[in-house]
Amino acid sequence: MPWKEIRTVEERLKFVAALRSGNWSMSELCRQFGISRVTGYKFIKRYETEGIDGLKDRSHAVHNQPSRTADRFVRMILDMRTDHPTWGSRKLLERLRGRYPTVKEWPAASTVTEILRRAGRIQPRRQRRKNPVKVYPLSHVKDPNDVWCADFKGHFTVGNGQRCDPLTISDAHSRFLLACEGVKKANTEEVMRVFTAIFRENGLPEAIRTDNGTPFATSQALAGLSRLSVWWLKLAIRLERIRPGNPQENGRHERMHRTLKQETALPARSSLRSQQEAFDRFRFVYNNERPHEALSMKCPVEIYRPSRRESPERPLVVEYNTGIEPCKVSDEGVAYYSGFRIFLSSALRNETVGFEDIDERHRRIYFASAALGILDAFTGKLLHYKNPMAISDQAVVSDQIGLQCK
Repeated sequence: MPWKEIRTVEERLKFVAALRSGNWSMSELCRQFGISRVTGYKFIKRYETEGIDGLKDRSHAVHNQPSRTADRFVRMILDMRTDHPTWGSRKLLERLRGRYPTVKEWPAASTVTEILRRAGRIQPRRQRRKNPVKVYPLSHVKDPNDVWCADFKGHFTVGNGQRCDPLTISDAHSRFLLACEGVKKANTEEVMRVFTAIFRENGLPEAIRTDNGTPFATSQALAGLSRLSVWWLKLAIRLERIRPGNPQENGRHERMHRTLKQETALPARSSLRSQQEAFDRFRFVYNNERPHEALSMKCPVEIYRPSRRESPERPLVVEYNTGIEPCKVSDEGVAYYSGFRIFLSSALRNETVGFEDIDERHRRIYFASAALGILDAFTGKLLHYKNPMAISDQAVVSDQIGLQCK
């Protein structure tokens, strides 16, 4: 039976005093306090050598821990975490293995997590309730440049009061961060400037996935077309848009945004120039040093390769094959067809669209490789598609449209 929990040291001191009084034998006194004679002799010896401090509780930790992580490993892990404060245990271990290839026995990832936790390097996260989400089907990514993801990270103010709008572009397959640039304004001209440079350096992707915000899309226009998306279609790039309010459909890119914010914007830098320098450093580390679990702990630079589709130097002209009737759009975004004045989109001004007969009454409207909507040729009413539909999804007409460079 242990000592009484209340005023433990006082109880032990009473025991010592009673024994030293000479009125009690050790056996009788131990029975009175409910302890063994071994325990009684232990505290008598401690009191004689250490005084009252010898009656205090001591640590019960074992003196020898053969499986304890060596101090040098702990220092290496904490130093690496200092250099990369947002990296988890698996990424830290992968980078340490690459930096110290002669070390064979590294601790497990769970041990590294515990080391970080004991050192106060891990902040507990608030658990969020997970609701089942029905994912809208987007194209399956198999190779680099199948799909690029683009978005604005969200504006914030740097130290001197200027607004920063970071535009980010990544490859969905390799996670390679193609661009992370703070643009002057989140408008079409700035986004086209960044994409033009990326196209020249890395070629063209098969598709670009974005949300439905400007300048990627326009909510009131036919199929949400904007000047930017029209430009992409003329480059034979498919449009992919996630559903409003469902950022998880572009989850890989959104996850990168969280790391970007932690490492470059908390806190924000003093000026736009220093902020861009932080973005550039982040992009280099993200592509060349930070291992990704989804890539079997490889870095994006080891997976990504430029596209074989080179960016054209001359303007593109859209042409349609037999079976689709071309129609020039006016500078007001209006097409005149079958006696009707049909407003399509100001983004299509001076472009050429195509009308295909579906039946006696209905015509499908195309621009480049995308089906935009259906025209009722009897009433002139226009039925919009919510998203531009790739011609590859329309097998019945898959051989009736082409895109040529001139």
